[in-house]
Amino acid sequence: MDSRAIGVFDSGLGGLTAVSALRELLPGEDVVYFGDTGRVPYGTRSAETIFRYASQDVRFLLSHELKCIVVACGTVSSVALPRLLEMTDIPILGVIEPAVRAAVRATKNGRIGVVGTSATIRSGTYREGLLAANPGLEIISKPCPLLVPLVEDGRFSEGCTVTELLVEEYVSPLLKQNIDTLILGCTHYPLLTGIFSKLCGPDVALINPGYEAVVSLRELLSENDALRGGGPACGEHYYVSDSEQQFLQYAEMFLRGPVHGQVQRIDIENY
Repeated sequence: MDSRAIGVFDSGLGGLTAVSALRELLPGEDVVYFGDTGRVPYGTRSAETIFRYASQDVRFLLSHELKCIVVACGTVSSVALPRLLEMTDIPILGVIEPAVRAAVRATKNGRIGVVGTSATIRSGTYREGLLAANPGLEIISKPCPLLVPLVEDGRFSEGCTVTELLVEEYVSPLLKQNIDTLILGCTHYPLLTGIFSKLCGPDVALINPGYEAVVSLRELLSENDALRGGGPACGEHYYVSDSEQQFLQYAEMFLRGPVHGQVQRIDIENY
């Protein structure tokens, strides 16, 4: 048993969808979350800038006593994960491989769509992973650069006309190519599940990478006898690089429940 906490980070609020999955699948675990709300979005940045930001995020999390880190960011998982793995001996899990495995299981016609930030799609990581798993798949990818800012601004509910029109503009070309599975390749996008579902219909499976990453994490911790043991839980700790109040304004919607614990602003540039 291992009572150390699980670290989670993202460029902003999107990684809270992974914390929501942790609450569901690993309810006994303590969580330390960092959202780089002062520098969101990462998806429009260069690869070197993304790595610099992500390495600072990891160094901050490593200032806590952790047993693993979940990179709850599709952009960082796509662009910087191999270099982050060199920073520590504890496991660091991204969201790409778990989502790839789930998509390969889900597809029936072999036509898989991928939506994500510009950096994620440009990296080709999802395409490479999917084709490595099954060279016969057809992958149709689409960058969606405007969705993260809209989600961070709280515009993710059904009935939000601007967001619905953007999702339709981004996804319609993929649907015309008869995809039956769509990877929501950014942890912000599950907040738009209602909009994606309405557009795609019941015959298209939607893959939530943050959730799939937590499924993989549960398997890893179980295999290594590293699930949390007994004793009092410390709960959840939240850190941001910008306004605590802005974080609290939307965090409950990302978590699908209340924020447990304090939210503290830190200067990420110190790491």
